[in-house]
Amino acid sequence: MEIEKALEELRKLGEEDVIYKNAGPLLIKTKKTDTVKDLEEKKELSKTRLLVLGKQEARVKENLKEVETKINEMIRIGQNQRGTDLGASGTSSVPGN
Repeated sequence: MEIEKALEELRKLGEEDVIYKNAGPLLIKTKKTDTVKDLEEKKELSKTRLLVLGKQEARVKENLKEVETKINEMIRIGQNQRGTDLGASGTSSVPGN
C-alpha cells in the first residue's frame, strides 16, 4: 500500500529532516510528526472502509443468491403450470397459446 511505503520512508528520516507534502500542484514544507500522524489516520480510515466494503459485498452476494433462488423458483413454477396447461394432445388449453 502506498501509505505504508510512505510511512516506512518517513521512519528512516531524522526528526529534523525537511519533508514536503503535496497540496494540489504545490509542495508544502511540513513536520515529520504531522505527516506521520496524517498518514496513520489515512491508513486507519482505509482499513475501516475496506472492512465496511467487505461487509457490504457479503450482503449484496447474499441478497443476490436470495433473488436468484426466487427467480429460479418462479421459473420452475411457470414451467410446471405450462406443462399442466398442455393437454394430452400437446396443445395449450389456454386461449391464445
